[in-house]
Amino acid sequence: MGAKQVEVLLGEIERGKGALPHHHTGIEQVCYLLEGTAHAEVAGEKFEMAAGDACFFPAGKTHLFIVTSERARVLVIYAPPYLERPG
Repeated sequence: MGAKQVEVLLGEIERGKGALPHHHTGIEQVCYLLEGTAHAEVAGEKFEMAAGDACFFPAGKTHLFIVTSERARVLVIYAPPYLERPG
């Protein structure tokens, strides 16, 4: 797309998959759940998410994101770009 300050990814994740506790130095992240349910944690706070919910992970804060439904579709936004390459 040519954006230099933001990266947007669309992904489909199966139950029990997602991201174990980690952090991104200097990168903010937003996850917007399009379909399904998920569990998110950031800096010790826990959230149960449903379609239409979003969560924000501040730069440098440990977070996790795990799908709790059979599958989920999620929009992930990084600023600045993380340059993630889905497999």
